[in-house]
Amino acid sequence: MSTALPSWQDSKLGTMKRAALWLVQVVGEGNTFTKTDLREAFPEVAQIDRRMRDLRDFAWRIDTNREDIDLGTNEQRFVQRGAPVWEPGRGTRPKSSITVTQRRELLASHNYTCHSCGATPGDTYADSEITAQLDVARREVRLPGGKTDIQYVVECNRCRVGGIGTVYDLPALISEAASLPSLELDILRSWIRQDSRSLSSAERIWAKYRALPPETRQTFRDSLG
Repeated sequence: MSTALPSWQDSKLGTMKRAALWLVQVVGEGNTFTKTDLREAFPEVAQIDRRMRDLRDFAWRIDTNREDIDLGTNEQRFVQRGAPVWEPGRGTRPKSSITVTQRRELLASHNYTCHSCGATPGDTYADSEITAQLDVARREVRLPGGKTDIQYVVECNRCRVGGIGTVYDLPALISEAASLPSLELDILRSWIRQDSRSLSSAERIWAKYRALPPETRQTFRDSLG
């Protein structure tokens, strides 16, 4: 049996909880809203933008034009609902949240580059006009022994979105790597040592082939005999 949600207008709730309920009850997943819409809904809250951003710590996905090129500079999209922060005990900010100083130190330790793709602030992605911006992303990691830890990584706006809500299972990854044939495991070790993946000529051609339209692929296949 479903339980009715509290109203987003309930002043007894905290601002972040009310913002979450406003997204669910007024905006709806997949729909857009503007900063003006948000401020008109919460005229008494001076930092409502920041309170809504806090929802990202609870696996809520709210895109701006940094993540979605179709959005205007004043628009945001409510992509996915996260934890029901309005429920008792579900809206407590994670104890592992970092300070401004820690964030600055993490960015410096990563040489102000995305840990996943190597992008630096202001880089333009090859397939669009969107520029990269860096932030510190929270990652939930399952460690050997079963313990789960919250760790941090510097990522660009594109890579950060791909990891939202993911739990990284380290024991499973170790087991998967150990099951590789010895030749493939040696290749993996070399990539790890270099901290980069070297593509073979065949892999580069394969990637270009996959980008061809279907009719052109057939011509390519025929040329190989």
